[in-house]
Amino acid sequence: MKRTPSSGIVARRKPRAFRLNPSANLFLIGPTGAGKSCIGRRLAEGLGLPFADLDAEIEARTGADIATIFEKEGEAGFRRREAELLAEFSAREGIVLATGGGAPLAAANRAFLRRRGFVLWLQAGIDQQLQRLARDRRRPLLDAPDRRLRLESMAREREPVYREIADLAAPSGNDSPAHAAIRIAALLERHWVRLPHRTERT
Repeated sequence: MKRTPSSGIVARRKPRAFRLNPSANLFLIGPTGAGKSCIGRRLAEGLGLPFADLDAEIEARTGADIATIFEKEGEAGFRRREAELLAEFSAREGIVLATGGGAPLAAANRAFLRRRGFVLWLQAGIDQQLQRLARDRRRPLLDAPDRRLRLESMAREREPVYREIADLAAPSGNDSPAHAAIRIAALLERHWVRLPHRTERT
């Protein structure tokens, strides 16, 4: 990996474009609190693509919130549901999909993300996460005596996985989601070879 001094964007030394791009899909990965949902929704609007949030889709399908699913089925049950919907939504053509922070941990999920779309890693530091999630009590994995320690532990486990599958990494930044989406859209313009999806082809 290398960092370009002007933008702070992390790009691979040997881009995966030879194997996985161009693509009609954009998949967002990254830690909880990075803004995958709100930034992803704005990116989708700008790109003229439908948007899906994997956690929201799980709640809609089950009729229960994430905390209740964890309570009734445990993390293993939630991960099974997550994997099923990731397989379904990543198979669509021409979509922006925001994944949950832990979705890429499963090897099968990583394979779907790699093969089926351009993977954007939204980065956020621990201090940013703590600030953004200060009032959030809906995330079971953050139900810990020391949130900082929990987030640091999650980062150690997950960041190598994000790095492994990301085509492009960008800090979510401290600006508003709307401004972040504009900034990141400009980066995607330079790095993502976007294929037209099936309905756009002649």
